[in-house]
Amino acid sequence: MRPNWLEASATRYVLVLTGATPTAWGASLPAAVAAVDPNLPVVNMQTMAEKLGTSIGQARFVATLAGAFAALAVVLAAVGVFGVMVYAVSQRTGEIGLRMALGATTADVFGMIVADGLRPVAVGIGLGVVGAVIVGRALASQLFGVAPVDPLRLAAAATALVAVVVVAAALPAWRAMRVDPIGALRTD
Repeated sequence: MRPNWLEASATRYVLVLTGATPTAWGASLPAAVAAVDPNLPVVNMQTMAEKLGTSIGQARFVATLAGAFAALAVVLAAVGVFGVMVYAVSQRTGEIGLRMALGATTADVFGMIVADGLRPVAVGIGLGVVGAVIVGRALASQLFGVAPVDPLRLAAAATALVAVVVVAAALPAWRAMRVDPIGALRTD
């Protein structure tokens, strides 16, 4: 092992553990270093919190950006589900009217429409969980403070997605519940 002063790097870090505030020892630290070796400059003094903040700044920015894109993806998914459900209900108005004329309750119609919206989501959640497990295990060495497979977080994400789809499908389902059976049968 080589002595520290023989290493090629020109940058050295000294950590000082103190109970005082950084402003209290800010002037005394350079004087203490100069007493040992007047040729050593003392520059860029930072607290450990500041050093940690600058060292993870880029990672924090990337995480914030990924979170923003994830929120945008959820909004786009909700708008897409809403649009598809509105179109599906408009295409099935005659069928919904016939079902109601034959005795289907408004709760039956609501449940049918929401279930139609949830079917593809169930397949997507299943594929997404499998993909998350595979990717999580592949990236296990890159994760810090998070388990590669966290069932609680996977369940929370799946629940949030189901909630978004139920809310997006609720308005078209509510409209379908209000279909006049006679009027719907006359249009077909």
